[in-house]
Amino acid sequence: MGQSFKDLVVWQKAIQLTVEVYKLTAKFPEAEKFGLTAQMRRAAVSVASNISEGYGRATMGEYLQFVGHARGSCSELETQMVIAKALGIVNSATLESSENLCSDVGRLLGALMKSLRARKGKSLSPSVPQSPELL
Repeated sequence: MGQSFKDLVVWQKAIQLTVEVYKLTAKFPEAEKFGLTAQMRRAAVSVASNISEGYGRATMGEYLQFVGHARGSCSELETQMVIAKALGIVNSATLESSENLCSDVGRLLGALMKSLRARKGKSLSPSVPQSPELL
């Protein structure tokens, strides 16, 4: 069992997603600097940030709440990718890797939430979940 949120596969993939989004949006038009570029970057950063913040909270309920926020940010990012594609800012081939990674992170967040719900009444320590697919 890990000793840090950094040991969670979902957090590691969320970091990868953030890096990909930053690289992707660096190619967006200057006109989108304060629009879609900023929104996508904020949403991507929010995913990993909420995982780590929840991990550091005092109760399992708080941890679950922050993982829920991370999942919401992941969904927000998926929507923004659809918008970027619809506006022709980025093509499907360029976006495919980021979309797949975002879907993976969303699935892992769902699994983490399920694991946390199962443990919620058993422990007040928001330590790393026991689910092997998350470690």
